[in-house]
Amino acid sequence: MADYATLLRDHVTLKCRSIDRILLQAFVPKLQTAGYVCRFLRWQRGFKIPSSAAFGKIGEEYVKRIRDFAKANNIPVVRFEKGQNKEKLARPYFEAAAREGKKDRVVLIGVAQEKARVWRSWKAKGQDKVAHPHMEWGRQMAYINHFYFYIWDSEWGKTFWKTNAYAPYPVWLWLNGHEWAKQQLKKAGIGYEELDNGFRSCDDALALQKICDRLGPGAAKSFFWRWLGRLPSPLTEEDLKAGYVYDLAFRHMEVSDTCVFDRPQAGRMWFEGVIRDHLDVGRPHQVSLVFDRNIRGTTPGIFQTRVITKGTNPALTCYYKSSLIKQYFKEGKALRTETVICNTRDFGIGRRVCAQNWNALRAVGESANRRLCDAELADAQPAPDVATFDQVTRPSVTEDGLYAPGLRFGDPRVMAILASLVSFCHLVAGFTNRQLVERVGSFMQQPYRRRQATYDLRRLKRKGLISRIPHAHRYQLTSLGRRVAVLFTKTYGRTLAPGLTMLDLRLPDEVSRRSSLAIAWRQFEQALEVYIDRRLIAAGILIVL
Repeated sequence: MADYATLLRDHVTLKCRSIDRILLQAFVPKLQTAGYVCRFLRWQRGFKIPSSAAFGKIGEEYVKRIRDFAKANNIPVVRFEKGQNKEKLARPYFEAAAREGKKDRVVLIGVAQEKARVWRSWKAKGQDKVAHPHMEWGRQMAYINHFYFYIWDSEWGKTFWKTNAYAPYPVWLWLNGHEWAKQQLKKAGIGYEELDNGFRSCDDALALQKICDRLGPGAAKSFFWRWLGRLPSPLTEEDLKAGYVYDLAFRHMEVSDTCVFDRPQAGRMWFEGVIRDHLDVGRPHQVSLVFDRNIRGTTPGIFQTRVITKGTNPALTCYYKSSLIKQYFKEGKALRTETVICNTRDFGIGRRVCAQNWNALRAVGESANRRLCDAELADAQPAPDVATFDQVTRPSVTEDGLYAPGLRFGDPRVMAILASLVSFCHLVAGFTNRQLVERVGSFMQQPYRRRQATYDLRRLKRKGLISRIPHAHRYQLTSLGRRVAVLFTKTYGRTLAPGLTMLDLRLPDEVSRRSSLAIAWRQFEQALEVYIDRRLIAAGILIVL
């Protein structure tokens, strides 16, 4: 079978890096504290007693405007049932809008009861019988109606806008970078073939990549403000002029890297090798095979799990804090590597939507995608040569004259360290002394302390297996380090340990008879004993036991 690098070099017809799904939250900064809420109700809206009842009146008016808006524009309104696939239900409406070619319209309004944090007020202690009681405020969880506006936009294609009628009146926006790129290609007159949430082919691949690189926060903000003026809103023009203005924040962002193979077999060969090699080496938290049919206890037949089978979509996922990297075979045609950022704070990046944060998140995603692919390619490279192996396993001296203790192959502590370092979760932001202690401790049967980790980090660095990230107390594997770690882990975990287990004389006969290695070894021992006995007898030597 061709190696990973050959498949990606010779059998890929289109490569595309793009921002994928984006979930933004719009919030009103001046409605985020109890003081601001009371000021809004008393002085902006004129309610004598700021309370939940006042917000209730505003909410009722807002719901009425939504109904009038739907009726005036002939927009169907659907109430979603619990567990219903909203995207699937809205798909026919989007397809109809695309066929009709109409620009910028709401194709469907959905209503779903969901949990949300809302402002609630209650009478302060001892104020029950007071004519004008003092109200205390707080946020509480409540099941309330949320309104989904499914929008066909000339710039973004399929989108939706989610909101509710309860203060602080949040808005959630769902956008898709691939859909945005499709609309830009249409405007430029460049032909392309669609892949679900992506591209199968494009007449001008270079222009496609330039369009994807052009997507920035300005396009998202333009969409929000354009539709804020068209859709019903609980805030009036007077509220906006008084400073009750929305701001945008990141809630979810996906950065993808797609490689389209020239034929499905090449893609499946790639995944077959990757998943086989990383069931133990990469140690992702989840290596999953997602079947495209349901299997129940009553389903007839015998079912066995295989790495790659027909009708199976292989997927590899690894996690970092609340974010993750996933890699899967898309529609049997393309390799999709995707970094999903669920919390920008995981990477020390702010949540407000601005050019600085947008570019920083995109850089994190593209770097993580590239590191994952590079790590997989490095795992498929030939093992280090004998000289390198000798330099790693024996004590040596660095160019600066520093002593570097050896990393003995088979030593439990060394094997635990290297096995923990090949984890994919270190690709995103490296690892710290503390993380090394936690991971190595889970591999070893004895305590592993931070002082030991400090010593091991020092010798790993002097051997050139890790490097320190500038301006941080974090480390990452070098190319040599990953090759050595993979060699040690594969050899020990797949060859040495299983082989020695099969050769154990204490192994029960019923188990050893099922092992070809154990059978061959015992046959060799028997043949060797017979040979020695014959030679001893021929020499006239009698051994009495």
